[in-house]
Amino acid sequence: MKVGVLISGRGSNLQSLMDACATPGFPAEIAIVISNKADAAGLDIARAAKIPARVISHSDYPTRESFDAALDAALREAGAEFICSAGFMRILSDGFVEKWRDRQLNIHPSLLPAFKGLHVHRRVLEAGCRVTGCTVHFVRAAMDEGPIVAQAAVAVHPGDTEETLAARVLEAEHKLYPLALRFVAEGRTRIVEERVLIDGELASTQSILPVPPL
Repeated sequence: MKVGVLISGRGSNLQSLMDACATPGFPAEIAIVISNKADAAGLDIARAAKIPARVISHSDYPTRESFDAALDAALREAGAEFICSAGFMRILSDGFVEKWRDRQLNIHPSLLPAFKGLHVHRRVLEAGCRVTGCTVHFVRAAMDEGPIVAQAAVAVHPGDTEETLAARVLEAEHKLYPLALRFVAEGRTRIVEERVLIDGELASTQSILPVPPL
């Protein structure tokens, strides 16, 4: 399965997807990496691996819809069949989301539906949570919503800061995103009433990574 990866920044989840795709037998390959920011470090990561990388700056387009149309055209030109958003800091238009319905994943640094939006780790600490994590889900028009493919739980340690918690959650993200992409690319997922079945079962234990010990 040919995948287009959308990024806006450093590209650490992009790197984890690239590493997975380079593994013999992995059922997906990255056809193109697109960033809305020319200075995104992830572009250099892609180019170093000889993966086509493009900048499509949202500031060059008068409307969200015109930017999304350019994005859609670039993905299709590259032969992308599926999209992975990996730190892509743009809200996509309803029209774009519908064109790629059930063919786009996103990763979010919380156990959705808890803590949608920004400043997740700060909010987790302020709420006194003992467990947090990350979620890979199919994209829908509403922010950080959509059928959940896989989740990883991460313990919140006493004395954690936003930075230390974010670093541990990111480690979990790097394991979870390739796992979720594999499930989809192997044709093992099916969406029924906005819930994801994996191998015909809801909430498969294969798609839930455990909490590491304190």
